Amino acid sequence: MFDNLLYQNAASLLKADILSNKLPGAILLSGPASSGKLTCALEIARILSCSGRGTQALPRGHWLCDCPSCKKNKELTNADILLAGPRDCSLEILAAKKAFLSAALNNSSHLMASRYFFIRAVRKLTMRFSQILWESDEKVSKISPVIQTIDEQMETFNPDKDLPENDKLEKILTKIIEQCDKLESSFMYDSLPINQIRNASNWARLKSNGGKKVLIIENAERMLEATRNALLKILEEPPSDTVFILTTSRRGAVMQTILSRVRTYSFSERTIEQQSEVIDRVFHAAEENHKHQDSLRIDDYLQTFLPVSIFDVNQIAKNYYETIKRNQIPPADKIVKSCAGFEPRFLFKIFLAGILNSSKDFMQSAQNCDLWSKNLSVIGDCYNNVTIYNQSPVAAIEKLTRDLTVNRAQLFR
Repeated sequence: MFDNLLYQNAASLLKADILSNKLPGAILLSGPASSGKLTCALEIARILSCSGRGTQALPRGHWLCDCPSCKKNKELTNADILLAGPRDCSLEILAAKKAFLSAALNNSSHLMASRYFFIRAVRKLTMRFSQILWESDEKVSKISPVIQTIDEQMETFNPDKDLPENDKLEKILTKIIEQCDKLESSFMYDSLPINQIRNASNWARLKSNGGKKVLIIENAERMLEATRNALLKILEEPPSDTVFILTTSRRGAVMQTILSRVRTYSFSERTIEQQSEVIDRVFHAAEENHKHQDSLRIDDYLQTFLPVSIFDVNQIAKNYYETIKRNQIPPADKIVKSCAGFEPRFLFKIFLAGILNSSKDFMQSAQNCDLWSKNLSVIGDCYNNVTIYNQSPVAAIEKLTRDLTVNRAQLFR
């Protein structure tokens, strides 16, 4: 159990609770980003639904169990698992693609492990667009063709099938990446919609196909109040055969009444050396990892897959705000182009944070603090315009420029 969760004491606690049948119906996995919380949640779901009888050599729930349920869970196709919550998936998918393609080209001993890594990275994204969660949402008609295309291409990588020739393999991987980018950039939410909690609640009350049903909600701290209340309602009277797993990197931001109904398992920040080992063993990136004089953090490694570095995006944001300070209009189209169209959307968040950080030099007085507060408000509106209302980044930045210019004009008139 939990063989794929490295350097977390929570694994031992969870294993003991599962084996002694003391795992509660609702738990919270709390800890830093990239500490293995989602990996752990998915592993709990696999163990709880395992239908294998177990042997002395391979006890029930072992990672190598080949029962039908465990096979589906390893491929993340088990209908008794729902995964919801906002997440930036694109960088992990790119890292998994690189590991998979490299293993295939070199016929590496870890080819099957890299195949599973890619399959799971993609499905960590597509699972969030389950028709169960998105039922009655007007976006379903646009989401379904993208999911269908991804699923059709992913069938090529079924672990029971031989892989295609390398040239064809690379083309299929590229097509999947394109569709995943489209799915995430066009439809991924920043805060879990309340209707998805309601749909998940209805699903949770239906009898499972066998074993436990598991609802995983990532980044639970990012739910709006109405969504939190909807979740709280089902946690107050949880179905007996459904386990609820929440994850968070900010436990203090989770509603207290929700915290009172879950048992928390704490994850720690891995050491640099431990994270470096994760990069070697999971991402199979020992060569890239060891090119750096200092060991890489997991987030640092994933960020190497960004089309534009975070440093460059921050510099572009600083230049953007400096241009506004000179009473000039920065070219929104050139900014968007320089930031690779803000794909993935993670780059847009970095850009806006960079603008906000650049305006902090005006906070020496109460009046200037008021300017920063107004800037915070319009920057938040700009982010929502793109991520919620699907405004183009160019149009959103043009509006932001006008709003920031008005804020400065009001201060210095």
